[in-house]
Amino acid sequence: MVPHLVTALTGPINELEQRVLDSMPAIERWFRLEWMEHTPPFYSSVDVRNAGFKLAPVDTNLFPGGWNNLTPEMLPLAVQAAMAAIEKICPEARNLLLIPENHSGNTFYLSSVAQLRRIFHMAGLNVRIGSIDPAIKKTTTVELPNGESVTLEPVIRGKRRLGVKDFDPCTILLNNDLRAGVPGILEDIHEQYLLPPLHAGRSTRRMSKHFKCYEEVAKRLGKLLGVDPWLINPLFEKCGEAKLAEGVGMECLSTNVDALLTKIRRKYKEYGIKEKPFVVVKADNGTHGMGIVTVRDAKDLEALSLKVQSKMSGTRDGQPACDILIQEGVLTKERMHDAVAEPVVYMMDRYVVGGFYRIHADRGVDENLDAPGSSFVPLAFEQSARLPQPGIKPGASAPNRFYMYGVVGRLAMLAASYELEATDPNAEVYE
Repeated sequence: MVPHLVTALTGPINELEQRVLDSMPAIERWFRLEWMEHTPPFYSSVDVRNAGFKLAPVDTNLFPGGWNNLTPEMLPLAVQAAMAAIEKICPEARNLLLIPENHSGNTFYLSSVAQLRRIFHMAGLNVRIGSIDPAIKKTTTVELPNGESVTLEPVIRGKRRLGVKDFDPCTILLNNDLRAGVPGILEDIHEQYLLPPLHAGRSTRRMSKHFKCYEEVAKRLGKLLGVDPWLINPLFEKCGEAKLAEGVGMECLSTNVDALLTKIRRKYKEYGIKEKPFVVVKADNGTHGMGIVTVRDAKDLEALSLKVQSKMSGTRDGQPACDILIQEGVLTKERMHDAVAEPVVYMMDRYVVGGFYRIHADRGVDENLDAPGSSFVPLAFEQSARLPQPGIKPGASAPNRFYMYGVVGRLAMLAASYELEATDPNAEVYE
């Protein structure tokens, strides 16, 4: 089940959230049937935005960092989910090799790696951390701010297997999103379980593909609930020919921005929403919070052209952004310590295991919060109850509010499952 957490949103629960709570048995059965047919990603995190009138995911990460932001109370859930995930894939698993990002100097990120190591150790596995960073040529221990340390060992590639010195794992867990492409050392591994699969990497994934799959599952859940799927789905367009680093494709971008804003205005009018709609322009291959531009009018694009070019032309690892995703902007009504906030939901296997608020004191309700200067506040457990409370007055129960986030997070996870099936290069094709 979904953990239910204290939220910074108070006030009455809206009609959509009430509908979701009333439909809980049907929703849980629907998910259960879906997981009989589809394999969830090994782990994932989903950025959710709650506009009050609409609740939707804006990004889904299949190599989540930030595990150090989960509170100690959440660890048992993560350990149980890790046990379930490993048992399904390799019940006899003994040794797990964790391959992190090549940011060996980033102690905040390495604190997340240490937390992952702890989760899988508590799930009953021997865990070592193997680095594919060319800079790590020998065993390197990095001290962390909390007094812990992480030992990085250079990965050794045999003929058919991957490991580190004196350690032969049966399972390899990637916490590296392969943004710069798949390194040769990870290719053609057939005797060990490699999780997530290589085609889940950012060099292969396209967010437009993910949100197309999300649109499909949102329509189906919307039909089950009897609600407009737009209330849980961010509209989007794709501009595949744009190469903004060279100033090429601005016409395509302008046309698509205009078309999407028109669709959103129509929806706002239908629901009597007084806010000014906006779209978010970002690289289709994912950006780690880089190169994201908020646009309220297609006319603004001319003035923003140079800004867009400079922001979009260099995503992390120097990968040029060519395909562009134009996504409906979702406001956030969440607040934490008077700063704009958005919940991030963490999942392992098919279970929600916790989450936190990403907050940014210098950003507005319509801006990307995954940017330098952001900070993280763990979502604390509501001590009294972790399950929805049917019959309780709407808005009076904090657990009821977070249940909705867990539903949207799992919906995005299901969309990722569809996406990975569709992009699997080794999938069996049935005529």
